[in-house]
Amino acid sequence: MNRKFFFLVLITGLYTLPSIAQTPGTTTITEWQYGKNGAVSLTYDDASRHQFTRALPVMERLKLPATFFVITGPITGSKYQGKFIGRPVGDIIKESATIPTSDQNFLERCSAAGYLGYKGTISYHTRAGGMYDSGRKEKAFKLMDSLYAKVRNGDFPKGYEPCPEYTQAIGSTWDDFRKDAAKGYEIASHSITHATMPGMDEANIKYELEKSKEEILKQMGPKYTFSAEVPYGYENERVMQIAYKIYPALRNRMPEPWLKEIDRSSRKTPGPNNKDYVQWQRGATTKTPLPLMKSWVDTAYNRNDTWLVLVFHGVDSLGYEALNSSLLDEYFQYIKGKQDKLWVTTFGDATRYMREREAAKTASSESNGKIKVTLTHGLDKTQYYLPLTLKTYVPANWKLVHIEQGKHFTTKKPEKDDKGSYVLYQAEPNGAGITLSAR
Repeated sequence: MNRKFFFLVLITGLYTLPSIAQTPGTTTITEWQYGKNGAVSLTYDDASRHQFTRALPVMERLKLPATFFVITGPITGSKYQGKFIGRPVGDIIKESATIPTSDQNFLERCSAAGYLGYKGTISYHTRAGGMYDSGRKEKAFKLMDSLYAKVRNGDFPKGYEPCPEYTQAIGSTWDDFRKDAAKGYEIASHSITHATMPGMDEANIKYELEKSKEEILKQMGPKYTFSAEVPYGYENERVMQIAYKIYPALRNRMPEPWLKEIDRSSRKTPGPNNKDYVQWQRGATTKTPLPLMKSWVDTAYNRNDTWLVLVFHGVDSLGYEALNSSLLDEYFQYIKGKQDKLWVTTFGDATRYMREREAAKTASSESNGKIKVTLTHGLDKTQYYLPLTLKTYVPANWKLVHIEQGKHFTTKKPEKDDKGSYVLYQAEPNGAGITLSAR
């Protein structure tokens, strides 16, 4: 036989081998809820009023969920407000006259900068914290020295003035948020005052994050203390290590062995990946063309491992990089049209699903014409309670499948792939056993 012909036949045979049929009862957990190709989470920072009066009605009309990372201090009825945790600020001001700012005192001075008793000082805190985070320490030190010199000279009017993000959130109430949550929207923490945490010491970081969480717990309940975003999207390692101990899910960073992260500042797009999931954050600004925004959705739609996390701030001239609500309307309609293969969900629920799936175990058996399946995981059941989507293969002659778990039951028509007949269904982890039978 001609060796080239033999080689061609061999290669052709490799590509025409039939798939190995799955044994009835074989059960897996789908990558995403409902067997979708990917996930999309709409997230908003700062809780500026137009997010709720202009963007939220669009999402309600389209029945799209979202997560709002809210600054808790300005919400009507909040107990905890911004303050400095430490020694009297008068002592710090006096000391600054003779001791220059350095690594030894920067975090204290920057933490106190907005609470010196004068208006106009918070911007120094914001800028110096950013400089310090980016490694420009000497510039941060000089900026602090400049601030404290101006305070000693009486260059600022007396009083207190928060950052713009704080003032733009004034007007919302906890009653408003409870109503929004009842419609499926996630309310999550964005600190008390939108502080610049890389420029703060541990005591003040903890105050901002812990008391914001305590406020949400009191006003909204434990379900809404799961997710948080440290302001400005900082990924500062020192800050993250403090925040991880307070909130289970941070949008800033989510270090998991099975998750690849691509943050907002990266120009990378999802590509070859040796992990189960990709979290791909994109932040639309006033300069981002709508076709590019739609292409992000298309990428998640055409892959099977991608969680697209969209980040929005201002809406209709109010807030940072404010987008027109008409543009958001068109964009959200586009996302709505992709729901056949995309799971649009909150930040918290996407996190729960992935972690539950990674931690879960399934076991199955077949006897007396029935398939029995168990689904378990060892995560904290008060935080991780989301149903998982199971894919169970059934005998080819089953025309309808009755699925029962405890008091819950449904009947489904099997679907087919190249491995056999199967059903997709929702199951509660750590619940009663699941029974499938022919109908």
